[in-house]
Amino acid sequence: MYSFSYTTMLGLGFPQNLSMLLFFVLFYSLFTTSSSSDLNSDRDALLALRAAVGGRTYLWNTTNTTPCKWAGISCENNRVTVLRLPASSLIGNLPVNTISNLTKLRTISLRFNRLSGSLPSDFSKLTELRNLYLQENNFTGDIPSSFFTLHFMVRLDLSNNNFTGEIPTGFNNLTRLRTLMLEKNQFSGSVPELKLPKLVQFNVSGNSLNGSIPKSLESMPVDSFSGNSLCGKPLEICPGNGTQPAIATGGIEIGNGSHKKKKLSGGAIAGIVIGSIVGFVLLLLILFVLCRKRTGNNNARSVDVATYKHPETEVSRDKPSNVDPENGGGNNGYSVAAAAAAAMTGKGGESGGNVVKKLIFFGNSARVFDLEDLLRASAEVLGKGTFGTAYKAVLEMGTVVAVKRLKDVTISEMEFREKIDAVGAMNNENLVPLRAYYYSREEKLLVYDYMPMGSLSALLHGNKGAGRTPLDWEVRSSIALGTARGVEYLHSQGPSVSHGNIKSSNVLLTKSYDARVSDFGLAQLVGPPTSPTRVAGYRAPEVTDPRKVSQKADVYSFGVLLLELLTGKAPTHALLNEEGVDLPRWVQSIVKEQWTSEVFDIELLRYQSVEEEMVQLLQLAIDCAAQYPDHRPSMSEVCERIQELRRSSVGITQEPSDLVDESD
Repeated sequence: MYSFSYTTMLGLGFPQNLSMLLFFVLFYSLFTTSSSSDLNSDRDALLALRAAVGGRTYLWNTTNTTPCKWAGISCENNRVTVLRLPASSLIGNLPVNTISNLTKLRTISLRFNRLSGSLPSDFSKLTELRNLYLQENNFTGDIPSSFFTLHFMVRLDLSNNNFTGEIPTGFNNLTRLRTLMLEKNQFSGSVPELKLPKLVQFNVSGNSLNGSIPKSLESMPVDSFSGNSLCGKPLEICPGNGTQPAIATGGIEIGNGSHKKKKLSGGAIAGIVIGSIVGFVLLLLILFVLCRKRTGNNNARSVDVATYKHPETEVSRDKPSNVDPENGGGNNGYSVAAAAAAAMTGKGGESGGNVVKKLIFFGNSARVFDLEDLLRASAEVLGKGTFGTAYKAVLEMGTVVAVKRLKDVTISEMEFREKIDAVGAMNNENLVPLRAYYYSREEKLLVYDYMPMGSLSALLHGNKGAGRTPLDWEVRSSIALGTARGVEYLHSQGPSVSHGNIKSSNVLLTKSYDARVSDFGLAQLVGPPTSPTRVAGYRAPEVTDPRKVSQKADVYSFGVLLLELLTGKAPTHALLNEEGVDLPRWVQSIVKEQWTSEVFDIELLRYQSVEEEMVQLLQLAIDCAAQYPDHRPSMSEVCERIQELRRSSVGITQEPSDLVDESD
C-alpha cells in the first residue's frame, strides 16, 4: 500500500503544483475525519451516560448530531471539554466507560443530584481534568486510586456524600490542588499530612476522624475540622502535649514540671548592669535629639501660621490612618488650616491684590460653611496621591468633608477656573461630587463629599489580618458596575473628555459599598506627576503624556482595575510599599495555559456558583486591557456586559435547587 506523501505523488508523475494541492486536500480530509471520529466518540460516551443516569439528560436534542449544542456541554477544537449537569435530577450509578471516555474533559459538575454507588475506577483516563464537583450526592465507598493520577486537578469537591475509609495520602500527588472539600462524609482514621503548596480551601468537618491535625494543615480555619475527634492547632491542644517546652534563658532554665534553677554567674550580672547603663544613656540621647527636633518644627510651624490670627485654628494630632502610602500616609499632625493659612496672608492672587477669602460653591451645593469654618476644622491626612494631598476635615457644626490640596498647578487662574467649573458641573451618582473650591496664587483647595469607607485600594490591600472582612462576589461586581457607570458618564460628555487617572485608590466607597469615582478632570489642571511610577501599572501603553489620556486609554486603566478586583493583586508600582505584578501580562499567561481558575483571589474561590460569571468578567477585563486601542470596547459596551453578567448571577442565586445551574 502506498504512503501518499508529497514526494510519492511527485514520483507518480503528478505536476508539482497539483501534487501540493492534492497533498493538502488529502491531509485535511484525514484531519477532519479524525476530528469527527473523536467527536462521535464523545457523543457515544454522553449517550451511554444518559442511558445510565437519566434525569435532565433526556432534554438533549439527540437529533442534532453534534453534542456541542446540548445543554450543559461545551466544546473546544471539536472535543467535549465541559460537562455541567448540576441539580439535573440525575439518579443511579456512574458506570465505567461513560464519563471516562470523554478524555478531553477539563470540568465536570454533577453536584446536587442523587447519584450513588462507587466512583468509576477508570477516571485515570481524564488526564486533562481540572475541576470536579460531585458534592451533594450519595456516592459511597473509598476514593479510587485512579484519582491520584489526575495531576492537573485544581478543584475537587466530594462533600456531602457517603464516602468511607481513610483519607488517602495519594492527594499529595495532586500538587496543583487549591480546593479539597471532603466534609460531611464518613471518613475515619487520622488526617494525613498533606503537603500541597497551592491548597487554600480545605474542609474535613462532619466525618469520623480522630488524632492530631498535621502541621501542614494547622493554618486552616477551625471550621475545617469541626465535628470530628481531632486535636491540635487550630483546635485544642492534644492530651499529653499540654506542657510547654523548656525555654533557655542563659543562667536560668524554666519549664513546667522542672524545678532546676541555676544562679546567675558574676560575669552575667556584670554584663546586665553594664548593658542597663549603656541603654539608659542611649535613651537619654534619643530623647534629647527628639526634643530638639520637635522644638525646631514648632518654631517653623509658628512662622507659617503666625500671620493667620484666628484664635480657634486647630492643628490635629489624631492617630495616623492605617492605609497604604498611595491612599494615605497617616496623619502628620499638619492640619489643612495650618497648610493653607500661610498662603492666605495678603500675598495676593495672580493679580497681585488682596485675596478674596471665600469658597466658590457649585450649583445647588449647600453653603453651610465658609472658608474660616474650613480653616477652623480639625484635619486628618487621608492620602498623598498623584495630584496632591487629601484631608478629612471635621467642621465645628459636625459636617465632614474631604479637602484636596492640589500641587503643581501650572495653568493660569482664568484657565483653572474655566476647567474647574466644568468639573463642578459633572453630576452623576457614581462620581464623587466637587462641592466647592478655593483659589489663590499659593493655594488651591477642592472640597468634596467625604466617603466613609475609603478607597477600593485600601479595602483590597490595606488589611491582611484576621479581622479583615472578605469582599464577596456581589460587592466586587457591584463596585465594577458602579465604577464603569461613572467613567461612562464622563465619556458621554464629549469625545475629548476622559478621566485620565483611573486606579483603585480613586474609586471611593459609601457605607453601603457603592462605588464613586474621584479625581476626574484633575489631569488637565496639574503638570506631569513627579512620581510617574505611582500609576504606571494602570497606564495604557500608548500614553506618553499623562495630561493627554484618550477615552480608550481610560478603558485600558479600567481593565487593569477589573483584574485587580478579580485577582486581589496590585498592579506594578501601584503601591509603593508592596511589590506588584504586571497584571494584564500575568493574567494572560495564566489563561493561555488554561489555568483560568488560578488567577482569582482566594476570597472569591468559595463562590463556585458564579464561577462562569467571574470568568466572563475576567474576559471583559482582558478585552479592556488589549494592547491596541481599537481592540478595546467602549465604556457603554463595558457597562452592558457587566449588567448582563450580574443579572445572570442574581438569577442563579434565586434559582430553586432542583433546576439546572450551569455555572460552577
